[in-house]
Amino acid sequence: MQRLLLLAGTLALASCVAGPPPEVATPAPVLPPQFLYEPYATTGAALADLLPQEDPGFGTLAAQALASSPTLAEALARIDQARAGADRAGAERLPSVGANASVTGQRANPAQFGASLPPGVTIDTERVSYAANLTARWDPDLFGHLREQERAAIARVDAANASSRAVRNALLSEIAASVIDWRTLEARQAAIEEDIAGAEDLARLASVRERAGIAPGFDRVRAESAADASRSRLAGLESERARLTGRLVTLTTQGAAQVCAALALDPPGAELLPPPAALPSTLLVNRPDVLAASAELAAADAELAATARSRFPSFDLSAAVGLLAFSPADLFDEDSLVGSLAAAVAARLFDFGRIEAEIDGAAATKRAAFQAYRGSVYTALGDAEAGYGLVAAADRELAAAQAEAASLQRAARLAETRQRAGLADFLTVLEARRATDASGERAASALGRARRARVLLWQALGGEVQPDD
Repeated sequence: MQRLLLLAGTLALASCVAGPPPEVATPAPVLPPQFLYEPYATTGAALADLLPQEDPGFGTLAAQALASSPTLAEALARIDQARAGADRAGAERLPSVGANASVTGQRANPAQFGASLPPGVTIDTERVSYAANLTARWDPDLFGHLREQERAAIARVDAANASSRAVRNALLSEIAASVIDWRTLEARQAAIEEDIAGAEDLARLASVRERAGIAPGFDRVRAESAADASRSRLAGLESERARLTGRLVTLTTQGAAQVCAALALDPPGAELLPPPAALPSTLLVNRPDVLAASAELAAADAELAATARSRFPSFDLSAAVGLLAFSPADLFDEDSLVGSLAAAVAARLFDFGRIEAEIDGAAATKRAAFQAYRGSVYTALGDAEAGYGLVAAADRELAAAQAEAASLQRAARLAETRQRAGLADFLTVLEARRATDASGERAASALGRARRARVLLWQALGGEVQPDD
């Protein structure tokens, strides 16, 4: 017994001579105190207000997508897969109990015992044994190898949860952007139809003047060409509408007819709210990709610890109790009861650098995970800065486009008034109307870009945060 203990101690010491695992520094990324383009005044707006929540088409399509999107369903399946891995890692730390039963037949050759046997001794060359056993095995995990593996598996569940949230946010933002583009097309169509109506009125007036002999036919041709140009722009919207329909069919897994029916619902007039205030530090807890990278870093840290602990001896406790008899009738006799109890220890003496190579590889994996985490943090910071900047720029563009459209409309009305009063010629009216064409469409496009910029900011700030199941 003393020799056994001495041998076990020698093995334990031999496996511990490699020293502690390498330290991998993971300092927290340094973030600025505030965003450059963020509004400094408190707006009172919520993050969810950046989405077109008031649009019934968005609500319908988003609900359909969340219920049947294959991409989101795949992400949720990844969560179940990670949870199964965590359950398996946790079960490895618990005892394993099993049962078995067997019937064994043996036949021996008497010659194998020699040419002569003692008098009165015979060999039973055929025998059948019957056995039933209850076994148990347990690794006490004295050095925490299994515990660290479980920690890594749990961290990967967190990573899968965060990744599914990222998929959900991306899905909602894509649907919101597509719905906004659809509403923008409707507004552009209305503006172009107004341009066509105005050009047709001028063409009719020019035709009357031409027939009266007070104006050349060139005025009528110019007015009709302006109407034709607007009709050409109107026809070009159909290709964009078809592209958006196909995109929404892919996102929602619904038919084109169902998508168009949802978009046919008229949205109420929505106020363009200012963006909410946020701090760069909130990205560390709101952005799903940052949370996923953080969880992967935690998993890599646990894997490094588990790999380092594999240098230490592993202990194994096992026991078995059962019945062994050579006749079915004797199986439950008292003499047929058998059992065993064993304790084993195993360690590496000389592996010629194998485990050190594994530790170095795990350390490199952790360093890579940390750099991936830093990259996701600064990607989130860049997205948020760009999101705030886009909202500010889009709002300024919208104000300028609306002011331009209002000014040109006013100039066109003034030119028509002066023409009717005899203070301006028809060419002045025609030029004023030509300048007005497409100004309403540009204002509608600018409004769509402003709304789209808010969707990008919503996703950049972390989108909709869902509690973990």
